[in-house]
Amino acid sequence: MMKLLRFMRKQDRLFALLCVALVAGQVWFDLTMPDFMSDITRLIVTPGSAMKDIWIAGAKMLLCALGSAGLSVIVGYFAARLASNYSFTIREKVFHKVTDFGSEEIKKFSTASLITRTTNDITQIQMLVAMGLMMMIRAPIMAVWAVLKIVGKNWQLSVVTAIAVAIIVTVILILMRLVLPKFRIIQKQIDDVNRVTRENLTGLRIVRAFNAENYQEDKFETVNNNLMVTQLYTTRHMAILMPVISMVMSGLSLAIYWVGASLVNDIPLKGLAAITERVTLFSDVVVFSSYAMYVVMSFMMLIMIFMMLPRAQVSAARINEVLETEPRIQSGHGAAVKTKGEVEFRNVSFRYADASEDCLSDISFTAKPGETVAFIGATGSGKTTLVSLAARLYDATKGEVLLDGKDIREFTFDEISSRVGYISQKAVLFSGTVEENLTFGDAGHPITEEDWKAALDIAQAKDFVENLPRQAQGTVAQGGTNLSGGQKQRLAIARAIARKPEILIFDDSFSALDFRTDAALRKRLSTDLKGVTCLIVAQRIGTVKHADRIVVLDEGKAVGIGTHEELMKHCEVYREIALSQLSQAELEDN
Repeated sequence: MMKLLRFMRKQDRLFALLCVALVAGQVWFDLTMPDFMSDITRLIVTPGSAMKDIWIAGAKMLLCALGSAGLSVIVGYFAARLASNYSFTIREKVFHKVTDFGSEEIKKFSTASLITRTTNDITQIQMLVAMGLMMMIRAPIMAVWAVLKIVGKNWQLSVVTAIAVAIIVTVILILMRLVLPKFRIIQKQIDDVNRVTRENLTGLRIVRAFNAENYQEDKFETVNNNLMVTQLYTTRHMAILMPVISMVMSGLSLAIYWVGASLVNDIPLKGLAAITERVTLFSDVVVFSSYAMYVVMSFMMLIMIFMMLPRAQVSAARINEVLETEPRIQSGHGAAVKTKGEVEFRNVSFRYADASEDCLSDISFTAKPGETVAFIGATGSGKTTLVSLAARLYDATKGEVLLDGKDIREFTFDEISSRVGYISQKAVLFSGTVEENLTFGDAGHPITEEDWKAALDIAQAKDFVENLPRQAQGTVAQGGTNLSGGQKQRLAIARAIARKPEILIFDDSFSALDFRTDAALRKRLSTDLKGVTCLIVAQRIGTVKHADRIVVLDEGKAVGIGTHEELMKHCEVYREIALSQLSQAELEDN
């Protein structure tokens, strides 16, 4: 929790210091009232006391109560403002940190867990600051101040108060030992609920298509029930606190008055001095009772903090885990290059973080500027992983990936982004308009209307966009759910082309296109983007057969590199793939 305090802004720290001063003032008002109560008690039982003096003491007591209430409102306002500003800052830090994460870090935490850490975990800290700040400051000040007020007054009454405090502390320690581990489990179980809910909403059409509603309901019921059981366990144990506190407070009041009555009764009623002593002791008992209640109230406030603190500590640890994780892929310092659009893989091997063996082994090839290099192979052969290295979504485990003759790790992320246009297997669109999706991101230069309209034409998306009710201003739903798979792919391709990159990477980006659109798109790429290097991952022989060079992958190894004609003669794996899709006559037809 303390580690997160470094993110508190200077303005928020001033708010915190102001809260401390205001709370100290509030405590002073609260602890001054029993003194006036003692004066009023003494004046009432003292013969010949003037009514005016009682009214004055009562007025001072009322002013203290009003002062305490006023400061409480002000502290509440500042605490709420501090909590909202602080949570805003942390949430911003977490979001920016997650944005810098690579695929490896995202897989490590999982999307569901990162969502929980950005929302629920930060909310726990915000609640602690908003509700606990006043109590965290007030409770120790009040406890120490109240103890100093009563210390030395009467040892018998002090012992009674100490026993009550000891009982409360013992109960708190026992409950914390039982409950604290469960708070850690709760946050992980919230991750599970988030994950299952997200899966169900994301795959809702699949769930309905396979009539798996009951299966998903059972799956959700399991994680939801686990969370409920854990929360019931913690709530039931923490619910013991309030009855114990109430019982201790009532018992303490009873014990103080009982012991006080015995002490008063022990003073013999002989003469005026004895009467005065009795009145003074009775007044001390009344004041002692008030201060003892303040001590117990301080521990009550500490208990309320302890009820929020364990969960907030767990949340803080989870947030710190995100903030302290350094992305494995770091931006380079920039590289000066001469060529434009050359990609070279030099003895590249790659292994995922938790894998036991390489998924790519000793891959070497060069894509010259303006060339089209295609990648084909069985499912799981490493095609997507290979082109991900060219986009620097991962870094090679061994070997080098060179961009324009320089190690890709030397380039800044902005330089790579401006040079490389990447179209993923799954077309991802964002909520907004068609134009906003086409001009998405920072290309290193302005994307003009002429640029994105030309890109739409090349990507074979111009016709369907013009048929939309508002054309390029037409609405795109989150994830592009109001568009077909082919429409989403064409918009994603147009978005990459509009950036005017030197290198285009198509990661199986033609899979949702029909053969006619596929052929028309590839023709436009070859004629309109002659100087652009294209790396194409595909499953169709028809998509890759006209490439300048084809890399055939099998179990992470390049088993063949060459043109279509060369591979048909010398690469058995490629020939098998080709003959499984097209006849001999179709393969020979150019």
